[in-house]
Amino acid sequence: HVQLVESGGGSVQGGGSLRLSCAASGYYYSTYCMAGFRQAPGKEREGAAHIGRYGEPTYAVAGKGRFTIYRDNAKNTVYLQMNSLKPEDTALYFCAADRWLWRASFVNSDYSFWGQGTQVTVS
Repeated sequence: HVQLVESGGGSVQGGGSLRLSCAASGYYYSTYCMAGFRQAPGKEREGAAHIGRYGEPTYAVAGKGRFTIYRDNAKNTVYLQMNSLKPEDTALYFCAADRWLWRASFVNSDYSFWGQGTQVTVS
């Protein structure tokens, strides 16, 4: 099993940047696919970015062009760099992981493990 802890959220003005971190504990971290999702008030959770076990990134519409996802396996951590933030990026951001996923996915049910979320507010 993997435990995920997100950090790095906060309040920022439009146009600003934040870097979210997702620290994982547990064995075989490097074999897990990881993804970042977000959920705005009153909306469904949506995917933003996915990173494969070999570091290959894929971006959903929510994250394309302004977000960068990367992982540091030595630190068991995935990062989501978010630039040019907009008020519509305001949401609770989650980290997700799955060991048996072999393709990029932004389907919630494809992931076995989730973090507790970190709030991002853009004004």
